[in-house]
Amino acid sequence: MPIQERPAVLQVLPALNAGGVERGTLEIASALAEAGFRPLVASAGGRLVPGLERLGGQHVSLPLDRKSPAALVRNAAALERLVRAEGVRVVHARSRFPAWSALLAARRTGARFVTTYHGTYNEGFPGKRFYNSVMARGERVIAISRFIAELIQARHGTDAARIRVIPRGVDIGTFDPAAVPPERVATLRAAWGVPEGRPVLLLAGRLTRWKGQGVLLEALARLPAPRPFALLLGEAGRGAFAEDLRRQAESLGLAGDVAMPGHSDDLPAAFLLADLALHCSTDAEAFGRTIVEAQAMARPVIAADLGAPRETVREGETGWRVPPADPAALAAAITRALALPAAERAAIGRRAQAMVRAEYTTAAMQRATLAVYRELLA
Repeated sequence: MPIQERPAVLQVLPALNAGGVERGTLEIASALAEAGFRPLVASAGGRLVPGLERLGGQHVSLPLDRKSPAALVRNAAALERLVRAEGVRVVHARSRFPAWSALLAARRTGARFVTTYHGTYNEGFPGKRFYNSVMARGERVIAISRFIAELIQARHGTDAARIRVIPRGVDIGTFDPAAVPPERVATLRAAWGVPEGRPVLLLAGRLTRWKGQGVLLEALARLPAPRPFALLLGEAGRGAFAEDLRRQAESLGLAGDVAMPGHSDDLPAAFLLADLALHCSTDAEAFGRTIVEAQAMARPVIAADLGAPRETVREGETGWRVPPADPAALAAAITRALALPAAERAAIGRRAQAMVRAEYTTAAMQRATLAVYRELLA
């Protein structure tokens, strides 16, 4: 098909560095290219741009990471010119501030406007709900969980007919136990100093207070020696929280029971190293992608009982849920899970894996998102 006859879809976000929103952008660009669309992405750039281009996407550099009224107006004009020049049919906004510019550009050009409501978006100061509301102004609003769909309706009064629940997906080709040779797991064990013969707990997530690493340390301190070995896997967030965690571990007598290896590029092997995957967030997760990644690797999960993990962790079937910010409850759940026969834990892991393959794959997310575009273009 000649390039001018291929419908163009433009995704808009601040930048293309690491993160779930950014990975989702590339996954949709890949699906668009395979389906005969022209995938365009506008952002301030970043280290994922070469990957986007390898997948068949075209990147347009705009200062969409800048936050000021003047930047909003300038970016709206730049996006309007881009939409007209490229014949863009659908504009898909994925982040709040650039979404305001994208909304203006779509209205001026007649392009269809889609948003993805990616987070819970706090409302801590006056006017914040209005600022957040741009993500509920799409002709179609993609919610990444049922929890988020209900939040959109409660906060913004959005008509349910405009909302499409499309969970984030897992690449089950990558997150597949059969695809990870034992050598990769052994390499991580050696690099991170994980002892043999002790159960391993893995909490994967950015080292930031609300992800609950401190809750896990408090829970671990309640367990008798020899304790399970805990991996707090993820890059440090802002501030000195990583150092606070190290001091907390030392003060609780856990220096030999915890490792903080930072970011890992091999999460599949990391999950295979673990006996249990943990989710300890103290604020509600919009989705909780590391939970379904662990489940795709057939790992039982213990999760905080709030937000979207209530949808993916089915009590006693694909894992267990505990009250958030409750170290005693978490310690008790870890004890119960590790006391189960290995075959019973493995059965829970297999059920979790089957659920992910049926409901939470990247391919399913791609198909559902392209169906939204086609619906608007019909």
